[in-house]
Amino acid sequence: MASVVPLGSLPAPHLFYWLGVAAVTWLSLKAACRLLSGARVFLFGAGVQVGEFGRWAVVTGATDGIGKAYAKELAKRGLSIVLISRSQEKLDQVAEEIREQFQVETRTITVDFGGGVEIYKVIEAGLAGLEIGVLVNNVGISYSYPEYFLDVPDLDDIINKMINVNVMSVCKSFPLFDLSLQSLKQLEVESNAMGDEFANMIKSSCMTYLPNYIEYGASAVNLPFRIGWMTRMVLPAMVNRSKGIILNVSSASALYPVPLLTLYSATKAFVDLFSQALHVEYQSKGIIVQSVLPFFVATKMSKIRKPTLAKPSPETYVKAALNTVGLQMQTNGYLPHAVMGWITTSLMPISVVIKQSMKMNQGLRARYFKRLKDKGD
Repeated sequence: MASVVPLGSLPAPHLFYWLGVAAVTWLSLKAACRLLSGARVFLFGAGVQVGEFGRWAVVTGATDGIGKAYAKELAKRGLSIVLISRSQEKLDQVAEEIREQFQVETRTITVDFGGGVEIYKVIEAGLAGLEIGVLVNNVGISYSYPEYFLDVPDLDDIINKMINVNVMSVCKSFPLFDLSLQSLKQLEVESNAMGDEFANMIKSSCMTYLPNYIEYGASAVNLPFRIGWMTRMVLPAMVNRSKGIILNVSSASALYPVPLLTLYSATKAFVDLFSQALHVEYQSKGIIVQSVLPFFVATKMSKIRKPTLAKPSPETYVKAALNTVGLQMQTNGYLPHAVMGWITTSLMPISVVIKQSMKMNQGLRARYFKRLKDKGD
């Protein structure tokens, strides 16, 4: 009769052997489970019927690329569309295309998400009274080219814009406060109107942070009082109706740190984690929140002109991504991208992925400067 040998009594070589077997078995099972889960979604899954969640879909960053593709695909599936972007001319053009092609109602709202809090009052007024079934938080900006953090052109402006557009557009926020006497007085008036406890918190925080910002000569600060916005705007009505879909377009850059796109990667990681946590909070109330993490798609932002299997057109990508809604809380949206995500997060060590990302972006950076040199800029 075989007897069980205590692990501690094994010689060191045997101990490490069995530890290695256990580790390989665990990693293999984990990778296999993700592979099978992906096959279930992309080969056999159909997702939810988005038209059953409400009459209207709201899409930010809706005039180009992935946002425009979401607007058209949702219209194709029977939803009326609210298009939000900063160019009225482009909005009118896309709205007309959608009306003619799919015979659905459209509305447009013109705002620049890089602006202050006043833009959200415009959006809120434009969405008033609509039964919103789907919100697509797609608007986003990236670097013009991969660059070391301190060498990013107009760094202070980029920091503010990227956080406002990539993070705060997903959420509701207080604006960037100008540290002038007039603006501080206005802040005091507004905070007093919200109650003594809130006013005291604002004043206390101003006294904590203000001296440091004055010392470093900053003219504006991002005070730490930002809370949810686009999501905050539509979620209450969705909860009241016990149904709704929020699709937050993040990026595969959120799966791991991406050197030379440091701030962009970090903002997209926020979107990803925010989305997953919000889904768990509200799924019992009939709300689906999905984090969408594409790799490269042939858009103006990515500067990829010709679609390929690995770098699809926005239309191909979005059609596939919408079929994963209700099946995955976090999705790469498209089978070849899901395979890339599986390889880079399950099979490759994170240190290798980060090093390869650095090497790739250094190459892109070098080619960018070479083009500038060739043009004589």
